[in-house]
Amino acid sequence: MKGYRVAIVGATGLVGQEFIKVLEQRNFPMASVHLLASDRSAGKQLFVNHREVTVEETTPESFEEIDIALFSAGSEVSLHFSPLAAAQGAVVIDNSSAFRMHPEVPLVVPEVNAEDIKWHRGIIANPNCSTIQMVVALYPLHKVNPIERIIVATYQSVSGTGAAAVEELTTQAKQVLDGQNTIPHVYPHQIAFNILPEIDVFLDNGYTKEEWKMAEETKKIMHTSNIAISATCARVPVFVGHSEAVTVEFSQPMSPDEAQRILAEAPGVRVLDDPTISLYPHPWATTSTDEVFVGRIRKDTSHPKGLVMWIVADNIRKGAALNAVQIAEEMVKREWLHQQEVAENEKLRTTIDSHGNPPE
Repeated sequence: MKGYRVAIVGATGLVGQEFIKVLEQRNFPMASVHLLASDRSAGKQLFVNHREVTVEETTPESFEEIDIALFSAGSEVSLHFSPLAAAQGAVVIDNSSAFRMHPEVPLVVPEVNAEDIKWHRGIIANPNCSTIQMVVALYPLHKVNPIERIIVATYQSVSGTGAAAVEELTTQAKQVLDGQNTIPHVYPHQIAFNILPEIDVFLDNGYTKEEWKMAEETKKIMHTSNIAISATCARVPVFVGHSEAVTVEFSQPMSPDEAQRILAEAPGVRVLDDPTISLYPHPWATTSTDEVFVGRIRKDTSHPKGLVMWIVADNIRKGAALNAVQIAEEMVKREWLHQQEVAENEKLRTTIDSHGNPPE
């Protein structure tokens, strides 16, 4: 099998390290791997396939002779370096929100819209972590019975914000248990033993950008503008794993049993649903797993065509690194990793703007 030259931008971060783990575990065919980060992290040593690799500073020259570049270093880095990498012939799979809503950039969840990869022009966007797990669970139902409305409340772990947030939760939990005062740095308020209904900045309409992302990204991925979506996104004191309470209104009534049968056969989904033995998904049990877990599927007692369900996934894995690697796998399998003409990529570079929002 042909090997591909892979670069990982943001290699020392939580998602960057998960990129390495997923590539190894799934035996992705790598001829070489280049680990890239900021100048602060340059010189660090990380292991890839039992071999020490030195982290290098990201520069425009980093992408010469690279086939696939996996980015997870924030929107500013992506906006600057992704078009440069694409112009040199690499295909960028970007985990930030920099390009998600750009009309010339595919926004892909392979279980839902893998065909969109085909029209990439050198950059492919990885969706928001909370969006990924929701569409993986809802799209199989939508194909059978079109969805008209989604109301979702998320309970998102601190790892979605990064390593500093994980450290802050650890520190604050110890301080609270020791009877000490906490001083928040990453979040506007204490996160330990608390819930913050604020992810990203607030918009003029009272929603946050995270909530806006869930609505708009879902419509783009599922190729529909007709679904009404309202989201409330909250940060909870959980290290890894996002949970979502989702209410779905369909075009026609659907029973919980039918939904269970459809989801049990859906790619990337695992149903855990037996209230009699308290069987349902929860973050602690789903950490380091690949699937999107669904449980507590029940009738919406407020609407005859509605169902309510509980959706959980590892936000660092399926919500970021795994989804990106799956995109790369689809490109390789379907032979869509064609090198774009430099002129085309330069044209894309001049049209790129920041339609998206800063990553979580």
